[in-house]
Amino acid sequence: MSNDKETIEHLGGSAKVARKLGYTVQRVQNWKERGIPPKEKLARPDLFQAPLGSGQKRRRRAVK
Repeated sequence: MSNDKETIEHLGGSAKVARKLGYTVQRVQNWKERGIPPKEKLARPDLFQAPLGSGQKRRRRAVK
């Protein structure tokens, strides 16, 4: 969940993310402790999903 906290901070903080999403600051602030809900990550991949190559490792499929 620390990644979610870092993501929110990288995006400009709780207030800025809340404005972008139309939520209260408190709601977004709670995500720093609880994690960003998966439905939010899926709904806004432009904000919450980093492109491959930016620290994420690709998984290789096992050859059968």
